[in-house]
Amino acid sequence: MRFVIARMNHETNTFSPVSTPLAAFEPAWGEDAERVAQGSCTAMGAFLAYASKVGAEVVTPVFATANPSGRVTDDAWKKMSDAILSAVERGCDAVLLDLHGAMVTESYQDGEGELLKRIRKIDKNVPVGVALDLHANISDEMVNNSDVLIGFKTYPHVDMEETGAHVAGIIDDILRANVKPEKTWVHPPQLAHTLMMNTNVPGAMQEIIDAAVAFEKQQGVYAVSVFGGFPLADVEKAGMSVVVLADSLELADSIKGKLKAQLWSERERFIYYESPLVTSISEAMLAKEKPGAGPVLLLDHGDNCMSGGTCDTMDVIAEALRQGLSDIIAGPVCDPFTVERMYQAGVGKELTLSIGNVVPLFGNEKAGPGLKITGKVMSLTDGKYTITGPTYTGMVCSMGRAAVLDAGDIKILITEKSHEPWDIGVYQSVGLEPQSCDYLIMKSRMYCRPVFEPIAKALVECASAGVTSSNYELFKYIHLERPVYPLDAGFSWG
Repeated sequence: MRFVIARMNHETNTFSPVSTPLAAFEPAWGEDAERVAQGSCTAMGAFLAYASKVGAEVVTPVFATANPSGRVTDDAWKKMSDAILSAVERGCDAVLLDLHGAMVTESYQDGEGELLKRIRKIDKNVPVGVALDLHANISDEMVNNSDVLIGFKTYPHVDMEETGAHVAGIIDDILRANVKPEKTWVHPPQLAHTLMMNTNVPGAMQEIIDAAVAFEKQQGVYAVSVFGGFPLADVEKAGMSVVVLADSLELADSIKGKLKAQLWSERERFIYYESPLVTSISEAMLAKEKPGAGPVLLLDHGDNCMSGGTCDTMDVIAEALRQGLSDIIAGPVCDPFTVERMYQAGVGKELTLSIGNVVPLFGNEKAGPGLKITGKVMSLTDGKYTITGPTYTGMVCSMGRAAVLDAGDIKILITEKSHEPWDIGVYQSVGLEPQSCDYLIMKSRMYCRPVFEPIAKALVECASAGVTSSNYELFKYIHLERPVYPLDAGFSWG
């Protein structure tokens, strides 16, 4: 047997000014792609493990992942897609793809759907299995041009490898037992806030995922996926979806109907109401006085790297300093110009800097003024570290060159690249110990939580006016199918 196995992964925030060229994916091609993916905690890693188990020959056109950002350039999409399509053209017994489900390119609202449609034009019969992110915006093209389509069931995502194994198991049934799963899907007209999709805490998302898992235990059910969707993409079908695979369309439709009713009836519980930033900082000050060890986490979710943020808005840090917070560690803040100045000055030198607010937001020609602050250059590093936490364990990451400014009340980590603080190595690699500070300000929404919540005294969500804000009034939707809840009120559905 011969399998085509590939990873092409991007969550596109169409409101983000951060560009997404091919270089952003740091793609590995051919044998290098197999080497990088082998043993990784990704769906592609699970696909390769399955291929090895059954003794299949593998072709790995590409392994590519970019942090969430703006639209993917057509050139980047074409180079990666063409590599996959060329491999399929040479013939194969199965196609196993590790995709995201919310990729938007300069020309296509649905980058994954377009890829799958082209694969089907090459071979109408080859089994196609796809693993998707929980934040996928599902489309007809994705569903109709695949045989198996399954999404993660955790957020933060710690079941990527498990999802890949689930996809591979059903593909194996198709190849060996000639089973033919029936698929059905539904897209309720609702946008859920990403902060309400945490599957680790009691809430509507945890309940709907638990229901999906229970349905999967029924006889004749292959997979049940509930997608929270990615609401910061201005595409027709953005939002929540349900995809069911079962041995009969009647069974699949029955499950779909129950889950869509649950989603719609609970729609209010998927909405996040953010507090004013001034209030959040005050809450953090009160939390510090409570018993217990560890820092108070302040999560700047309006400028979240892993949803397409610029990682350079400074309003949370500025408000924390204005209200008199001290013993703060903050960052990473993406500001390559400031990093260069600090490198030129050297460790120990005192500088007065204007940090952040570099990238204009929401179509503005200019960004706001940076945070003016004086401090000493505490450390300079190459920004590389190895993840020891539960997400992408063992992966070597790079923040670009990194620098720490010690300004007395606050130590700010400044980097050349935007970077998610998903591991304690982000800080320890530059000489910072986040366990020992009073306040830790991170540009994150969810990925930091598995590592930092256990060492924290409290967590406070802080609303900045960045391009990953939970305030939908900041965004001008043009392509999104309307009406949709909560943007439109007073309509009935289903």
